[in-house]
Amino acid sequence: MTRTPTDVARIALACLDLTSLNDDDTEAQVDALCARAAGPHGRPAALCVWPRLAAHARGHAPAGVAIAAVANFPDGGTDIERALHDTAAIVAADAQEIDVVLPWRALRDGDAAGAAALLRAVRRAGEGRVLKVILETGELRERALIEAAARLALAEGADFLKTSTGKTPVSATLEAADTLLGVIAADPAARTRVGFKAAGGIRSVADAAPYLDRVEHHLGAAALVPARFRFGASGLLGDIEAVLGGAPAAPAAGSAY
Repeated sequence: MTRTPTDVARIALACLDLTSLNDDDTEAQVDALCARAAGPHGRPAALCVWPRLAAHARGHAPAGVAIAAVANFPDGGTDIERALHDTAAIVAADAQEIDVVLPWRALRDGDAAGAAALLRAVRRAGEGRVLKVILETGELRERALIEAAARLALAEGADFLKTSTGKTPVSATLEAADTLLGVIAADPAARTRVGFKAAGGIRSVADAAPYLDRVEHHLGAAALVPARFRFGASGLLGDIEAVLGGAPAAPAAGSAY
C-alpha cells in the first residue's frame, strides 16, 4: 500500500512509546514527557520510563496513554532477583506494560535455560501486563541467533518482540524487523496475537515508513495498531508533529538493512 507521509505519521503517533530512559531522569523529566504526550494531533500509545518513575508517570499521563517501564535494563544480565525487583516496582505503580531485556549474552553463550528462567520469572510476576521482550538484535547480530531469541521469548509468554534498548551502537534495523516478524508470522499461536516493537535510531516519519511496510507484509494491515505494533523513540514525535502540522517530511536517516 502506498502511504503519504501524513498517513505514516498518524499511524506512528498512535503506535508510539514515547520514551525517556536517561540515567538521571527525574519527576520533572517525566512531567515534560507527559506534557509532550498531550500534543495537538493525538496521543501516543504509551510512555516508557524507569520503574522508579512509573508511579509518577501513571499519575500524570494524559488519559488513555499507557505506562510502560523497563526491567533488567539496559544490560540484560541474568540476575533474576534484580529483574523481579524492577517488576515489583512496575506492578506496584500499576503500570500496564513491562519492557524486559532478554539475557542475550547468556543465550549467545549457550545458556538458553538461564535466559528463559529470567523471562519466565518476570512473566509470572507481571501477570496481566503486556510483556515486551527486548532481544538486543544489534548485539546478537546473527540471523539464526536472533531467531532463537525470538522463539525463546515467544515460548516464555512475550506479547511483543522488541529489537533493542537503544543503548547499543546498532539498534533497530529493517533486517532485524524482517527476522522478528518472520518468527511471529511462522508461529500459529503468535501470528494473530504477538506484536513487534522497533526501538532505537528511528527519528523521522521517513525512517518509520518502511517498518510499517514490513509489519503489513508479514502480519497484515490489521496489525498496524498499538496492540500489535510499536515504535520506541524519544526523537520521533517532533517529526510526526511537524508532518501532521503541514511541514515537509524530513529525509530518512538511512536505517541499516
